[in-house]
Amino acid sequence: MKKINKICCIGAGYVGGPTMAVIAKNCPEIDVTVVDINQKRVDLWNHENLDLLPVYEPGLKEIVDETRGRNLFFSTEVDKAIDEAEMIFISVNTPTKTYGKGKGQAADLKYIELCARNIAKVSKTDKIVVEKSTLPVRTAQAIKSILDNTGKGVKFEILSNPEFLAEGTAVDDLLNADRVLIGGDETKSGQEAKDTLSWVYEHWLPKERILQTNVWSSELSKLVANAFLAQRVSSINSISALCEKTDANVAEVSRAIGFDSRIGSKFLNSSVGFGGSCFQKDILNLVYIAKSYGLAEVADYWEQVILMNDYQKRRFADNIISTLYNTVSGKKICFYGWAFKKDTNDTRESAAIYVADALLDEQAQIVVYDPKVSEETIYADLDYLGTRSPEENRKLLKVVKDPKEACKDAHAIAILTEWDEFKNYDWPALFELMLKPAFVFDGRRILEKEKMDSIGFKYYKIGQS
Repeated sequence: MKKINKICCIGAGYVGGPTMAVIAKNCPEIDVTVVDINQKRVDLWNHENLDLLPVYEPGLKEIVDETRGRNLFFSTEVDKAIDEAEMIFISVNTPTKTYGKGKGQAADLKYIELCARNIAKVSKTDKIVVEKSTLPVRTAQAIKSILDNTGKGVKFEILSNPEFLAEGTAVDDLLNADRVLIGGDETKSGQEAKDTLSWVYEHWLPKERILQTNVWSSELSKLVANAFLAQRVSSINSISALCEKTDANVAEVSRAIGFDSRIGSKFLNSSVGFGGSCFQKDILNLVYIAKSYGLAEVADYWEQVILMNDYQKRRFADNIISTLYNTVSGKKICFYGWAFKKDTNDTRESAAIYVADALLDEQAQIVVYDPKVSEETIYADLDYLGTRSPEENRKLLKVVKDPKEACKDAHAIAILTEWDEFKNYDWPALFELMLKPAFVFDGRRILEKEKMDSIGFKYYKIGQS
C-alpha cells in the first residue's frame, strides 16, 4: 500500500465540500484541493465570513475554519490540481437526463465524461481516480475506457467510493460512518489502490467498517441502499392515506410496527413525501438499469416507490384545494419551509416545489418563509419546472424573511419542512394575523392537534383523519 500526500476533488458541491473538509481535518499530512469551474461557488468557499459557505451543514464551518489554508484549498485551477494530485475524487453533478434516450430515468453522465477526458489530457503521472458522485452501475467501466485509451502511458486505477451522506447530518455521517464502501478491480494494482483509499479513511474510522468489494457491487449497493430507504418512506406514506379514511393514526401505526426488531423504527415517519438529490435519482437509475437488461417486473416494482411519492405530494396539494372550498384562486397561502428537510439549504426534489406548482396552477398567491433557503434558489426551482414563465412565478409567489409577515392575512399555512423553529412559534399570535377560518396543513406532522384545535385553527395533519 502506498501513502499519498496530495488529493484533488473535482466538484465543490454538497458531497465534495464536506467530504474533503473532513479528510483534511483527519489527515493533516495530506494536502486536499477542491476544484470547481464555478468561480462564484469557489469564492464562497474561500469567503472570510463562514456563514456564507455555499453548503450549510451543522459543524461544517468549524472544520473549514480549522483546515482552510492549512491543508484544505478551494480553487478554479482544475488542471493544476489534477496534475499535482496522486488521488482524484470525481464529485460532479449527475442529474437525471432531460433529453434523448433514457430521458427522465437515466443519469446524465456528460459531466463525468468531461471530467475523465480532462484527467486523461492533463495527467503525466499514475493516478487513482475515485468516483464519488452517485452513479449508475458500470460508470467506472466507462471512465476506465476513456482514461486507458488516451495513450500517454499513464496508469489509472478506478475506484468506486459511493457517498452515504444524509443532508443535515453530513459531517457526523462522515466522522462516524456506518460503513465506507470501496469498489475496485480484483487485480494486484486494483487491490493496492483500494488499500490506499482505505488508509485515508483509517485515519479516523476503524478498519472493520471499511468494506472492499468489486466495482459492480459497490456501485449497485449505493443505489439499492437508497432504494430500500425510499421504499420505507413510500410504504408508510401509502398507509397514511388509509389512516385518514379509517380514523387510524399513522404515528401509532408506525410506532407499533417500528417496535418489531426485524423492521426497526427508522424511515417510518409519514410526511408530504421524500425529496433530496439522491432517492428519486437513484431509484430511477435502478429502474433504467433493470429495463435495459429486460427486467420489466423489477423496473415496475421500484418505479412504484416513486409513483407513491408523487401521489403523496399531489394528495397534499389536492387536500388544501378541496378544504379551502374547492378554490384557492387569489387566496394567500403561507408556506413554512422550502428545503427538502431541516438543517440543510438543499432544495433538490423538495416536496414544496411540487405542492407550490400545483397550487400556482390554481392561481393561489403563495408566500414562502424558509430560514436557510434563498429567494434566488426558490425561484430557480420553480422556473426549472417550466410550468409557467419566470415573470408569472414571481407575480404569484413571494419570498419573505419573516414568518409573521408570511402568514399575515393568509387563508392557510402549509408546513413543508420540519424546521425545529416552527414548533416553537407563538401560534396564538399567528392565528390572530390570519383570515378566519384559519387553516394549518401540517405536511411534516410536527405540531400537536389538540393544541392547534384549542387555539382555533382548522388543523390537518397527514395520516390522521
